[in-house]
Amino acid sequence: LASVLSASPASNSTFVRPAIFYLSGFSNIPHVKYFYVFLCFVYIMTVLGNGFLLSLIWLVKTLHTPKYMIVFNMALADLCGSTTLIPKLLDTFLFDRRYIVYEACLSYMFFVFFFGGVQSWTLVTMAYDRLIAICFPLRYHSIVTKTSITSMLLFIWLVMLSLTTLVVGLVNRLSFCDSVVVKSFFCDHGPIYRLACNDPSLNIIMANVVVSIGVFIPLIFIACTYVCISIALSKIASGEERLKALKTCTSHLILVAILFLPFVGTNIAVWTSYIHPNARIINSTLTHTIPALINPIVYALKTEEVMSAVKKLWKINNISSPVTKW
Repeated sequence: LASVLSASPASNSTFVRPAIFYLSGFSNIPHVKYFYVFLCFVYIMTVLGNGFLLSLIWLVKTLHTPKYMIVFNMALADLCGSTTLIPKLLDTFLFDRRYIVYEACLSYMFFVFFFGGVQSWTLVTMAYDRLIAICFPLRYHSIVTKTSITSMLLFIWLVMLSLTTLVVGLVNRLSFCDSVVVKSFFCDHGPIYRLACNDPSLNIIMANVVVSIGVFIPLIFIACTYVCISIALSKIASGEERLKALKTCTSHLILVAILFLPFVGTNIAVWTSYIHPNARIINSTLTHTIPALINPIVYALKTEEVMSAVKKLWKINNISSPVTKW
C-alpha cells in the first residue's frame, strides 16, 4: 500500500494522494469473458450505428433541420460516451490491467459523467421540440429555429462541462490514506469518495446535485412536457389526428425509457433490497452502454424522415456510380 500512496507535497503529511487506483469490478464472475465479448459487439455496433446516423444527417440536406440538429447531438454524445467507457473497460478487465493512474482515473470519471449529462439534457431538448410541434404547431418554425436549438445545445454542453469539472475537481480535496480499491467497473465518483479518510461531505452533496441535475430534473421536465402534450392532444376532436400527433413522440419516449428506466430501476432496487455487487455492476454496465446502441436503431426504424433520407442517399450513390459496360 505504501508504494501506491504518497503525501501531497503541497499540503501537510496527513494529506495522502494515491499514485494509482485499483478497479475491482467483475471479480469472481463465472464465464465473464463472454460478457466482455458482448460488450465488444455492443461497442462496434454503437460506432457503426451512430456513425451512420451522424453521416446521414451531415450529408442529406433535408435533415438539416432543428429537430435533426438535436438528433445529431444525441448521436455524437452516444458515440463519445461509449468510446470513453467501453474500450477502457475492456482494456482494464479483459487484459487484467486493473491499476489506473490517479490523474487518468479522474479524466475517466470526467468524460463518463460529462457525456452522460449531455445525453440526458439532449432528451429534454427533444421533449421541448415535440411540445412546441404539438401544442403550438402554427408557431413551430418561428420558435424552434436553428439558432435557438444551437443556443440550447451549446448551453447544455457548457453547463455540463462546468458542473462535471467542479465535481471531479473536488475529488482532489480528499485524502486516501488506506485502500485504493475502487469497487466499480470504472472510476465512479461514489466508490472513490467512500475511500477517503477525511470528511467527504462536500463530495456527497455534489454527488446528489449531479444525480439531480443529470437524472431527476430532466425526468421532471420531460414528464411535465408530456402532461402538456396530453392536454393538447385531448383537445383534438379527431382520433386519427390525435394518433398521428402521438406517433411523432414514440421515438423520443422509447429513448427516454431506454436511458432512464434501467438507471432508476437499479437504484430503487439497491435502496429497497439487497442486490449482489456483481449483479449491480453488470446492470450498471448495461445501463451505461445499451442506450447508445439502441438510439440510432430507434431513429432509423421509427422515423420516416430518416428512412426517406437513406433511400435518397442510396439513389444518389447509384446514379453517381454507374456500372461500367465492357
